[in-house]
Amino acid sequence: MFSMKLAGLVVLSCFAFVASGQYNWKLSKNEGGIKVYLSEVKHSKFKNIKVECTLEGSYDKLMAILNDVTNQKNWVYNNISSSILQRISSNEFYYYSKTYLPWPMTNRDAVIHLKMNKDSLNRFLTISAVSVPGYAVEKKGLVRVPRSHVSWYVTMPSAKTISIVYIFDAEPGGSLPAWVVNMFTDKGPYESFKKLAELLRRPA
Repeated sequence: MFSMKLAGLVVLSCFAFVASGQYNWKLSKNEGGIKVYLSEVKHSKFKNIKVECTLEGSYDKLMAILNDVTNQKNWVYNNISSSILQRISSNEFYYYSKTYLPWPMTNRDAVIHLKMNKDSLNRFLTISAVSVPGYAVEKKGLVRVPRSHVSWYVTMPSAKTISIVYIFDAEPGGSLPAWVVNMFTDKGPYESFKKLAELLRRPA
């Protein structure tokens, strides 16, 4: 039992280091219990994003929503469509996603490898979603996202709530001016988590 508790503490401490040690987070938006932080990073001109929130729901309900890839267009900001390319298991799959960008910018697409891992003692849920640019043939009229990494660390402070720390690091590709993108960086994650909260509240 002690060794399992120690393992859980190691996971939590490692995530906390990644979430804070590499970044200088500054609160950009705080509405409805959803906090969006931004940080400049050395390896990119585009700011990284962190979302912190506590929402109604459970691990299983969040995992079910993430498994329903085709429904992303109803809650992920500016998502045009998403579809499963290969399912390894209910907790691991590859999917294709298209994202709208306003004119004169070009829409983006990406292939994402998503993995969910729920602790056997229900202490935490970790989720990673990493782009795999060469997995599928690039399509005309779209810019393939060259690098994208999302990490979630989820806990359940009560039987009916989940606490989420979400970190997003990406390079959108193409010739997007970083200063333009950075002006609106907090809007997408806030709107997405606002809609995610609504989905989590719906009866199963």
